[in-house]
Amino acid sequence: MSLIVAKFGGSSVANKERVFHAAEMMAAEHRKGHDVVVVVSAQGDTTDDFIEKINEINDKASNRERDVILSAGEQISMALFAMALEKLGCPVISLTGWQAGIKTDAVYSGARIKRVDTDRILCELDKKKIVVVAGFQGINNADDITTLGRGGSDTTAVAIAAALKADECRIYTDVDGVYTADPRIVKSARKLEEISYDEMLEMAALGAQVLHTRCIILAKKYNLNLEVLSSFTGAPGTKVKEVMTMEKMLVSGVTKDENTAMLTVMGLEDMPGAAYKLFSMLAAERINIDVIVQSALKGEVRDISFTVPLTSLEKTMEVLKKAQDTMGFGEVLVDDNIGKVSIVGAGMADNPGVATKMFEALYDAGINLKSISTSEIKVTVLIRREDTKKAVEAIHNRFFG
Repeated sequence: MSLIVAKFGGSSVANKERVFHAAEMMAAEHRKGHDVVVVVSAQGDTTDDFIEKINEINDKASNRERDVILSAGEQISMALFAMALEKLGCPVISLTGWQAGIKTDAVYSGARIKRVDTDRILCELDKKKIVVVAGFQGINNADDITTLGRGGSDTTAVAIAAALKADECRIYTDVDGVYTADPRIVKSARKLEEISYDEMLEMAALGAQVLHTRCIILAKKYNLNLEVLSSFTGAPGTKVKEVMTMEKMLVSGVTKDENTAMLTVMGLEDMPGAAYKLFSMLAAERINIDVIVQSALKGEVRDISFTVPLTSLEKTMEVLKKAQDTMGFGEVLVDDNIGKVSIVGAGMADNPGVATKMFEALYDAGINLKSISTSEIKVTVLIRREDTKKAVEAIHNRFFG
């Protein structure tokens, strides 16, 4: 028999009917003789509701106290899920992050898992119980509750599966797999039967919201059998794996990200270490930098443009103001009307002309490019935000139409 770790997202446990539907799926696996560990997210909009309550009291509250409240959503879900399994006649126990042995670093609201002590989970599995774990949370060395940030429940599930050497890790969500584009935008988008870890990682980093990057990195590190599938249909989903059995597709997907701003630092001194000093200050504040473009030399200075998440724009400007005082560069230009569109595919490495085909599709659609970034398996362009959806449709039609 197999050891299965299954994660259910917020929409999959949003109400009574969905909780029981998901519980029945796991009860069926348990009755087949499988060991089952379930990781759950907070129900529906619970986390957003908690954030609203926090802001009503103190919108400058410390991240430590925020984590205490935000972790409660998953604890509610785990208890309700366990109660449903009890009603279905299954032996079950629910565990918080700390009870499940999830140890993290000390970064509140964005903690990273350092290890998973599996003794308690294994003890309960030996008693033939289904173990239901609260996702998104852990405990640090000070015994404080920490939360893992966006996509934290996915990461919890993969970390537990890796620590237990599980046979399968299933990510149940409200979509039935990974598509070549967002099917809400592109009606002709196709579901992929499988996708490589590297392709999935790029797609997640570039705006696809099916899986979070941290869980994919973990799955790749431990060569985990990972599958994304629907909690509503039970149909086979998309397998994320190291080696694909089918021939590499030229392009596996088209992604978009509208949560992007571009900043240009003018007049950065042309000397060794200037870029390092600038970006190290941003890294210290945990600001993610994506597309970076450096201009040609202008006398003794250069301009550097880069993108950050729109949600990090205010913090980025604060850091750059401090850097400006110490490094002496010129003004900082901000363009917050940015959309990022990318194509991803392992087959691109062996097929020249893929970028040209993408650019042709954008030209035919009348879309102007602000910046271009490439790697072995991706091409990313920055465009006006209002053109993003049209660009995705045009590119998808060119490669898949």
